Amino acid sequence: MPSEDITPPAVIEATPEQARMSLIEHLQELRTRLIRAFIAIGLGFIVAYLIADPLFHMLTWPIREVSGGKVLLIGTGVGEAFYTKIKVALIAGLFIASPAVFYEIWKFIAPGLYETERRMAKPFVLFATLFFVLGGYFCWAVVFKVGYSFFLAQYASIGVTPTIRISEYLAFSSKLLLAFALTFEMPIFAFFFTKLGMIDYKMMLGYWRYAILAIFLVSAALTPPDMISQFLLAIPLLALYALSVGVAWMFQLKPEEKPAATTPQQPEIV
Repeated sequence: MPSEDITPPAVIEATPEQARMSLIEHLQELRTRLIRAFIAIGLGFIVAYLIADPLFHMLTWPIREVSGGKVLLIGTGVGEAFYTKIKVALIAGLFIASPAVFYEIWKFIAPGLYETERRMAKPFVLFATLFFVLGGYFCWAVVFKVGYSFFLAQYASIGVTPTIRISEYLAFSSKLLLAFALTFEMPIFAFFFTKLGMIDYKMMLGYWRYAILAIFLVSAALTPPDMISQFLLAIPLLALYALSVGVAWMFQLKPEEKPAATTPQQPEIV
């Protein structure tokens, strides 16, 4: 009986066209998520624009408070008040739409996660939104007062009455608000990266020197070009990093939760 020629099945490799299609589908998914996030921000902008006047007074309250109402905010352009309202509404719209934005971020990364990890969508959206808003509030209620008190004291030391353009004030304030809102997400991402097994507290402790350097570089990049603003952001960031280490230690994976290492299968000898 003639022996049969037994050959292993050929391994079908993805053609360049198939690989390109998967990349195109990935980019299409990213585009869809970005469009939905921008729509949510647009709706938030519409809502915020309807209350732009009280929002502007709320945004300027810290400097009026620390100066005793002596600081004069001025406009030097015909349409500056209108554009100021638009900018204020955009900033507020981002905070209003933050739950939808974080949800779209989660939906974009969810296909690459395990089924058990995908169930963390609601906690991620809830706590990411909470810390995002908390970071903005901390900046508005605490950092603005400290920072503006310092800057106004410098005016007083040279005997000059400050007169500030609303566009400059808004640019300065918005950068700080968004910087603090984003950096307050650090414990959230530390929690989820720990639960996903990507980091642990030992790793974070081992890289503390690099973390401090990165924090000051990020502070310099996100804040206006002055040392006070950079330190006002760097100090809470250092505290947040320490909090993130604590979060990673508290929620570290148990031995039974860690993925077991898989050994490559040996080919069977027939």
